[in-house]
Amino acid sequence: MTSRTERILIIDADEKARTDLARYLEARGFYVTGYRDLASAKALFDDNIPDVIFADLPPESIRDLANRLEEAETFTPIVACSSSESSADVVSALRAGAADFVLKPCNDDKGALDDVIGKLFDRVRVNRLNQLYRQELEEANRDLRDGIAELRADQRAGRKVQLRMLPEHEQVMSGLHVDHMIKPSLYLSGDFLDYFRISDDKVLVYIADVSGHGASSAFVTVLLKNLTNRLQRNLRRGSSEDILYPDRFLERINSELLDTGLGKHVTVFVGIISLSERKLNYAVGAHFPMPILSFEGGEAAFLEGSGLPVGLFETPEWEVYEVPLNKPFHLTLFSDGILEVIREKGLDEKERTLLELVSGGRHTIASLNEALHLEQITELPDDIAIVSVTDTINGSDNTPSN
Repeated sequence: MTSRTERILIIDADEKARTDLARYLEARGFYVTGYRDLASAKALFDDNIPDVIFADLPPESIRDLANRLEEAETFTPIVACSSSESSADVVSALRAGAADFVLKPCNDDKGALDDVIGKLFDRVRVNRLNQLYRQELEEANRDLRDGIAELRADQRAGRKVQLRMLPEHEQVMSGLHVDHMIKPSLYLSGDFLDYFRISDDKVLVYIADVSGHGASSAFVTVLLKNLTNRLQRNLRRGSSEDILYPDRFLERINSELLDTGLGKHVTVFVGIISLSERKLNYAVGAHFPMPILSFEGGEAAFLEGSGLPVGLFETPEWEVYEVPLNKPFHLTLFSDGILEVIREKGLDEKERTLLELVSGGRHTIASLNEALHLEQITELPDDIAIVSVTDTINGSDNTPSN
């Protein structure tokens, strides 16, 4: 018969019974080893544990053998062998840890013995397959944990880069007090904002929300920062005045996004505030919700306007809107994540609540943070970005209130 790789151990003080069973099993193609007692078979458990054990041992010795096998973390079934036909002896052997029981001489009933061996080796193969799958799963889990740890490290590094790209807090520029907040839903944010002086009396402010989440969306925020830096340099060199015009600013973003081939688009609000002319010029790239403009005395409203998203179309056009700023004012910009944390159900109710907060004096970052409990929210459904612009001249207080 063809040689098999399965190993069978026989432990039996009866040499003739041990030899007869060994010959029968060897004739069936198994590799067989025999010992007279458990002590002499002990060395086998160091590095060459058998696949099945036939043992004529008392229940306490079977229990000891089963415990050793368990400590070795191996599935090796024990077949109790005995000349006794007592049901009590059978039950005792099974309770001690035997997987099956056969009467001696074991090879007298060859059909029954073959059935026992077949069932046991089926169980052995299934168990070893399960062990193999478990090991593969543990290795895959380790690889996954290592990959996740590396990804988190990369995301933390990316988050630091994003934070460095943001403007400084609490800036005063050309008579405007400007502050911001970004609270990402993940490590990396798809929301971005910036504000800076483009002339002695003009300040540009914009807020953008990149489609999707993750690293590719965060990459677009890097692109936005790089573009605004280049446009400012171009203005200083006199090579381009695109940054002085809201619609041309959106056109440049649109062109850059299409060139990347990332399939990303952004919603953008860009506004240029002129303090000498007391006006706000702005363009809307499908941004929502619209900024809220409020004046001293409680008058507040969402700005009007609409426009195509940025980064989807080859030759889009955007309208430029103009609003007079003939009173001290507050301009508050939001990304759409702000609506997710307002508890009202309908969109109209959410917008109304947001407008009531701002018109009631909650137009600074600190006051909005407090009113909406943003610091207490640990898991956000979407990124939140806010920019607060306060007029500090023409009758407005130099220090904005909370």
